[in-house]
Parts: sequence; structure tokens; C-alpha cells
Amino acid sequence: MESSAIIRYMRQSPRKVRVVAAQIRGKSVEEAMAILRLQPRKAAKTLAKLLSSAVANAEHNKQADVDDLLVKRVLVDAAPTLKRWMPRAMGRANRIIKRSSHVTIVVGDSN
Repeated sequence: MESSAIIRYMRQSPRKVRVVAAQIRGKSVEEAMAILRLQPRKAAKTLAKLLSSAVANAEHNKQADVDDLLVKRVLVDAAPTLKRWMPRAMGRANRIIKRSSHVTIVVGDSN
């Protein structure tokens, strides 16, 4: 049995979030939370909250045992990009691209 949690429009680029997501994929929930707690990156704090939400969903909706849960999948997709303009010299402008992410964490039992 699987349960998931989704965060949409996370204001960090998918490339930076995928680095942290790759470290917890396939790990047990306790081990993944320990990794995220010690990780200094900004994405780790958000992924820790998302993982605890997925665990709470599994516990409440599916009556799953928290000790047996594994991080089955972590999907990081690109969300819409914000495009901004920054004035430059001689009347020109450069485009600033602010990327964002959609993140899905799926937890399930080890069976």
C-alpha cells in the first residue's frame, strides 16, 4: 500500500531539489529523515516537511505501520517559470529566470 504527498510551486529550481531527492530515494523513513535533518541545503527542510506529511497520510488513511515505510519514489518536476527583467547598461535589459518545482513523495511498506 502506498501513500503520497505533493508540494506544488516550490520556489527552488528542480535541479537543486533533485540533488537532495536522490539521497533519500529508496531509504527507510527514519533514515531519510536523518539525512534531511543533517543536509544543509534549503530543499532539505521542505522535503523533510513533505516526507512527514506523506508518512502522516499513510498512517491516517491507510493505517500503515510507520516503522515499515520506505521512500518508494521522489519525483521532482519543473513548475512554471517566472520571467523577470533586469535593467542593464545602455538601455538594454537581461531576462532573469526564476525556476520552481513540483515535488511528489510516495511512501509504501517494504513488502
